[in-house]
Amino acid sequence: MPEPKPTPSAAARRESVARTLWVALVVSLVCSSLVASAAVLLKPKQVENAQLEMRRNILEVADLPEGAGGIEERFESIEPRVVDLETGAYVDDVDASQFNPIEAARDPNHSVAVPPEIDVARLGRRADRALVYLVRRHGEIHRIILPVWGYGLWSTMYGFVALESDGNTIADITFYSHGETPGLGDFIDEPDWRALWRGKQVFDESGDVAIRVKKGRVSADDPRARFLVDGVSGATLTGNGVTNLMQYWFGEHGYGPYLRELRGGTES
Repeated sequence: MPEPKPTPSAAARRESVARTLWVALVVSLVCSSLVASAAVLLKPKQVENAQLEMRRNILEVADLPEGAGGIEERFESIEPRVVDLETGAYVDDVDASQFNPIEAARDPNHSVAVPPEIDVARLGRRADRALVYLVRRHGEIHRIILPVWGYGLWSTMYGFVALESDGNTIADITFYSHGETPGLGDFIDEPDWRALWRGKQVFDESGDVAIRVKKGRVSADDPRARFLVDGVSGATLTGNGVTNLMQYWFGEHGYGPYLRELRGGTES
């Protein structure tokens, strides 16, 4: 009969467990280092891709015909300007190509807290200044493209609203980043829904922000139909989020003063 195998001693078992844990620790450290290194190396490319996606969306709502050039070349026809949100006037001492209002909002020296009673978009803070994009034809403003963002159901939704030269009629809208529910909240990406915004009015006769996403469909005989956009069943909170960000950004704490200056004919 074969002799029974000797049972490992307690010390040998402890040594085996320690060796296994040590190998696992080393492997974990190596993998963590590789992941961290990859993240650092890929960060510039990620930033570049994010910027290209933003510019692609701006071009999409700018009513510029697609040319032979790429995104960067076509974007050269867009005129970025920095605006003082309190006065509505342009600011010329800031390089618009380097200004990031979302980053500026995190700097207490260059931002303000949004009063809770009007913070319907749940921003917390916003920068003192904003970045707008102008599209000109024959030297005159053709479209004004305004960055907007605010909280939906699950995420902050980032987008652009393009206005006609009157500063009131919506020419187009697009959202380039959000984390809303696939199949429901992501209706904000759908071309058919975006098309419903075209020709809608932001401000009513009294100058109040009237644009909003309605719960359900907008009736053609609704006297306020020009201010209303169809909502989507099952995605009411995302629709409310879009309404809220529009209410904030086109109000007095957002682009309101700038658009009033523009509609008053002071834009050049």
